[in-house]
Amino acid sequence: MPKKFMKRYLPTPEKVRAMESLQFLGDILHEPNLWHINRHSVSRAFLVGIFLCFIPMPFQMLAAAFFAIWFNANLPLSVVLVWISNPLTMPPMFYFSYKVGAWVLDRPVLNFEFKASWAWLSERILDIGIPLYLGSLIMATLSACIAYLVIQFLWRRKVRSDWRERRFLHRRKR
Repeated sequence: MPKKFMKRYLPTPEKVRAMESLQFLGDILHEPNLWHINRHSVSRAFLVGIFLCFIPMPFQMLAAAFFAIWFNANLPLSVVLVWISNPLTMPPMFYFSYKVGAWVLDRPVLNFEFKASWAWLSERILDIGIPLYLGSLIMATLSACIAYLVIQFLWRRKVRSDWRERRFLHRRKR
């Protein structure tokens, strides 16, 4: 895994602890496992971040931080990964999730135009909301589990490759 790359771009624990807006958390941020970059913390971070990026909800980053602390995942990586769902990627992600939910519920996919009004939202919330959230839960669970397993596999493969390379270099030196 690109451990050096992650260390270069993720904030250090000291920088995060120094943020005045996070002082209310107290000693929670002093847990070393929230900052380690190892196979377990990174794969859990992918599990948390990818899962929450598929859930249509406000304050995804706060939820990612909460679950990263709960699951002892890498905190900065969990929070960064929820940005997979951003204003550019949300419409296709959530529309596909809606279609999956409609398919599972055996409902027709509604042709609709989104209107940013309370009347439209209250009229369509059940028709669209239930398939959307069911599809989002399915896509979130599936994507998060796949991401977790892929990170575990790639990390182990990299470690094995490094060990083989060291063994090869060690044999050549003799």
